[in-house]
Amino acid sequence: MTERYEGSFFGRRKGKPLSPRRTDLMENVLPDFALDLATAPPDDLKELFPVPVGAVCLEVGFGSGGHLLHRALENPKIGFIGIEPFVGSMAKVISSVIDQGIRNIRLYDDDAVKVLDWLPENSLDLAYQLYPDPWPKKKHWKRRFINEQNLDRYARVLKTGSEFRFASDIDTYVDWTLRHIRSHPDFEWTAEVADDWKQPWANWPGTRYEAKAFRENRVPRYLTFLRR
Repeated sequence: MTERYEGSFFGRRKGKPLSPRRTDLMENVLPDFALDLATAPPDDLKELFPVPVGAVCLEVGFGSGGHLLHRALENPKIGFIGIEPFVGSMAKVISSVIDQGIRNIRLYDDDAVKVLDWLPENSLDLAYQLYPDPWPKKKHWKRRFINEQNLDRYARVLKTGSEFRFASDIDTYVDWTLRHIRSHPDFEWTAEVADDWKQPWANWPGTRYEAKAFRENRVPRYLTFLRR
């Protein structure tokens, strides 16, 4: 039976009030970088970016934005779409984008499901979901983003042969993800030995959530799945 959840897969959207500068950036600069889901997407997602890019990657729930910014600066010829509903995190990233002159990023500050449904089929070269909210209480597991419906969404927009990368320090969510994705006909877990999921990907910058996991003696896992 297909799992369904009607509602958001994220928690609160606002925390501390923004500084005047970040408020201005959110109101007047973010729209220049934001996806416009009211219009049809281009057939080729590379057209979303004002600089030439050869591939397009997606990060769902970029949190403080460290990984997204690192990858965008490291790979100026790749376009990155970052999704994050938490206002403080989005304000921090748009501030860094302006300060560092990053042009190969596009952003969206609402539910990732809307973007996945908007994107054209077979349009992404890579997708990341790093340390998503684990919703640790069993009664909330239905709010976990990894489910049959959303895996169908990822499968639709990822190109054949591309990768979906997932990281978490919560054992129950790692097990949950493995069970769901390994049973999905469009994905294949690439791990052959233990280090394949114990070690992060190349040029890994770490994340704020990962640092917290290490401080609290939790062990992160890094899962890579191939879109068949």
